[in-house]
Amino acid sequence: MVEHTGGAEAAGDAGRADDGVPEVLDRPLPEGIRRRVVTLVAEAFGGLTVAELPAQLRQYARFTPSRRVKFAGNAMATAVENDTAFRQRICARLRESGSELAEALDAGSPPAAADPEDVAAMAFVLRPPGWVKLVTAAGEEAQRAHAERAGEEAQRELRRLREELAAVRSEARGETERARAELEAARKEAESLQRKLRSAVSDVRRGEAALRKVQAELESVRAEAAADKAAVQGETRRMKARLAEAEAALEASRRAAREGRSVEDMRLRLLLDTVLDAAQGLRRELALPPASVHPADTVDAARPGTMTPKDIATRALSETDPALLDQLLALPQVHLLVDGYNVTKTGYPTMPLDKQRLRLLGGLAMLAAQTGAEVTCVFDGAELAAPVLLAPPRGVRVLFSKPGVTADELIRQLVRAEPPGRPVVVVSTDREVADGVAKAGARPVASALLLKRLART
Repeated sequence: MVEHTGGAEAAGDAGRADDGVPEVLDRPLPEGIRRRVVTLVAEAFGGLTVAELPAQLRQYARFTPSRRVKFAGNAMATAVENDTAFRQRICARLRESGSELAEALDAGSPPAAADPEDVAAMAFVLRPPGWVKLVTAAGEEAQRAHAERAGEEAQRELRRLREELAAVRSEARGETERARAELEAARKEAESLQRKLRSAVSDVRRGEAALRKVQAELESVRAEAAADKAAVQGETRRMKARLAEAEAALEASRRAAREGRSVEDMRLRLLLDTVLDAAQGLRRELALPPASVHPADTVDAARPGTMTPKDIATRALSETDPALLDQLLALPQVHLLVDGYNVTKTGYPTMPLDKQRLRLLGGLAMLAAQTGAEVTCVFDGAELAAPVLLAPPRGVRVLFSKPGVTADELIRQLVRAEPPGRPVVVVSTDREVADGVAKAGARPVASALLLKRLART
């Protein structure tokens, strides 16, 4: 360690001019000299311990010299330039390696036969007195050598290009002569071909004239045939159109007769069932005896146990009382129509739509089982990208509106489809829907009323 310290001190003392002022390189280090400096440092790098290395170079301690040059070249060049202690340790390793160039530079007599770039790289690292001059001179020498090599290469390239140009010119002259000969032969052949072409053109013109005559006769025949064919096809189309109209009219009349009879029968049967159930319900409500009316029964008198008009008035229920919905659903052959999303968004708007549908349909299924009423739930299907895969619960009809048709319009269509006189209850908070179904004879109720009734189920 003592010897290393002495070498470092010697290296530190070196690199100063006679007046004691440190020598400083006033221009960038030439690239060739820089590469050789990095190579010297990479080779001397391995003799240092990790503690002796700058922090930024410790990760390359186990690299081979070639890998250090490849991956740590810039870092080593910066450390040699800025870290005096690291450069002095590298100088000590170079001196210990017995380098003749290092010994000659320390002695102040660099060998004349040595490569100027090697001398400059070693001087940059060791920093002997006058090292700046050595680096500058080596850089200038390298530039001159590079310029001379570039000039020689340019001369060689110029001679090669001149030779290629002469060869190209000679070849071009030969090609020109051959082209002239071929052109002359082509001219003679073209003249011969032109004569033959004129003769062929004359023959073609005569043939074209004859062909035009034949084509004109053929077109005349085709026109007559097309006219006859068009007349036959027109008559055929007219006959087919009349036949299709007759068949369509016959089928329409048959379908209208079938559908009219079926719809009317269904509506009459449903209305008849409604009247019969209403009559039976009225009989139960008024507690009519099964016997026929007797003359004495027509006499107006107060009877014990009968309801007065005041008692009947007290039976009226509030529009928000769930018992009102029970009274309506107790009507014979009643049909309950539910505006689905209007109810779910009133009762549980934060749930996803599929969860809303399942919750409402589960409650309606229980309500249908309890009351025996016909229940139809309508959802708006305008925003659906695909049909909803849904198994309707028992006793509940589930409908989605088609594209271009709202759920409100579908509800009005369902109300209009019912026969006059059948009780229809529509659940919706939409004022427009309520007013529309009321005009059609249905009984509108608020969504909140159904929600209260379902909450009680």
